[in-house]
Amino acid sequence: MISSALILGAAEGANPLVPNPWEILITAVGFAVLMFLVIKFVVPSLEKSYQDRVEAIEGGLAKAEKAQAEANQMMADYEQQLGDARQEANRIREEARTEAAQIVAEARERAQADADRITEQAHTQIAADRAQASTQLRTEVGTLATTLAGKIVGESLNDDARSQRVVDRFLADLDQHQSAGVAK
Repeated sequence: MISSALILGAAEGANPLVPNPWEILITAVGFAVLMFLVIKFVVPSLEKSYQDRVEAIEGGLAKAEKAQAEANQMMADYEQQLGDARQEANRIREEARTEAAQIVAEARERAQADADRITEQAHTQIAADRAQASTQLRTEVGTLATTLAGKIVGESLNDDARSQRVVDRFLADLDQHQSAGVAK
């Protein structure tokens, strides 16, 4: 009945631009209930989602800044280690050069010492060979002199004392003759 009265009242001369008060009231109550539900349940849910999203973004930014700081620190450490490694390599290279120069110097010293020792041994050997040759030559010259003297004198000089005196006299005359030749 209310609805028929409303319909009849609207048809009898109501202004179509002015809404019916009951419709305004029902629409206002429905709007209030809808607004209450939105404020009570939907807005807090949206607000919570918004806060979660803000925290996630800010947390991500903080993590990114922290990761960037760690990366920068690691890069600085890496550059420091690289510099240290280069310094160490240069030090090792210099030590190797110094050691190589020292080894070369020692090898030269050993080679020179060996050459000096070999030269000294050669001189000693030559002197020994010369002395031995001189002794052998004196013996052979003495034997030849004795034989020759025996042939000249016509006697055999088999007596050792006599032959020794003849050899000594001959060698003394020979040495004196050579000294006189060198002095001239």
